[in-house]
Amino acid sequence: MSRKGTVSPTPAQKRWLARGLTQAGGKLPLFDEEGREVPKRTIEACLAAGWAEPWARNPIKPDWLVCRLTQSGREAIGGRE
Repeated sequence: MSRKGTVSPTPAQKRWLARGLTQAGGKLPLFDEEGREVPKRTIEACLAAGWAEPWARNPIKPDWLVCRLTQSGREAIGGRE
């Protein structure tokens, strides 16, 4: 649990969210470090917690959800703005 009483990200969620710290606009990747698609449940859980937000639509792959890290997500993983 975090100080605010909310659920903390799981290790997998933290890894995904942390990758947004180094990307322009906090863009979160669609694929992990090994080239596998990030599990939809990881993305959905982070969206539901407010740690990520939908950002852009991918016209080539409309079923892919392109997200970015929120300030809440940065705080949840101990990152800075």
